[in-house]
Amino acid sequence: MLDTPLTASATVRRALLLWVACLAGLSLPVQAAPNAQALLAASDAIRNPSQPFRVTVTLTEFEKGAQVNATTLVSYARTLENGGQFASLLRFVLPLRDAGKVMLKNGADLWFYDPATKAAVRISPQQRLMGQAANGDVVTVNFARDYRAKVATEETIQDGERKSRAAIKLLLTAAGPDATYGSIELWIDARTEAPLKARFFAESGRLLKTAYYRRFEEQLGAMRPTETVIIDGLEPQSVTLVRLSDYAARPVPSSWFQRDFLPRFTAE
Repeated sequence: MLDTPLTASATVRRALLLWVACLAGLSLPVQAAPNAQALLAASDAIRNPSQPFRVTVTLTEFEKGAQVNATTLVSYARTLENGGQFASLLRFVLPLRDAGKVMLKNGADLWFYDPATKAAVRISPQQRLMGQAANGDVVTVNFARDYRAKVATEETIQDGERKSRAAIKLLLTAAGPDATYGSIELWIDARTEAPLKARFFAESGRLLKTAYYRRFEEQLGAMRPTETVIIDGLEPQSVTLVRLSDYAARPVPSSWFQRDFLPRFTAE
């Protein structure tokens, strides 16, 4: 098909611009590639409020669609002054047999305190807390500090609400031995940078679990996911639902995040 005069004119102008740019040693502007670490930090900011806060964490375990277990904790979290890493203190509420037990994360250290034994013992973030949820899944975590990210691709995925979403896939590699997982594949919303889906892998490369972030609600100044559905990597009918509720901004003293303080912790 022959070019119309208008199309031909536009083609000539574009060719002339390219020719002039080449003569001048210039390059035409191109769209910058997305910064993976910045995208990861933006996703972190959606999952975690920046100010000190409390939130109720309810875990419900399902096997083949039937509920088999449940536990409730209250989490208190804030960023530490040195480096901006999160510290978390979680008090067990239900079931009653666990009421009063406390889990503390301060930097790379994770401790569990049982008032019955009056002993605080170091625990692993990889250790299972309940169902598919590990200890490291319920403490407040800054992925951008624990992992190095790179952009893998842009694609359309089905989110936790079974809706199609344009997403950016990030590949996360553990930055040190204290990271809960060896690597993570994380999909974030291409428009809002909210977390949508993640796949968690052991250092061996074995898929441990898949998580869907869903039920976004306005909480403490941002639309945040209030539910995470965690599916076992080998048995898809083994599912744990993590529900976040009763968000509230509140002062959280730095003195709480010391191992020696655990026997005196009341959260009142």
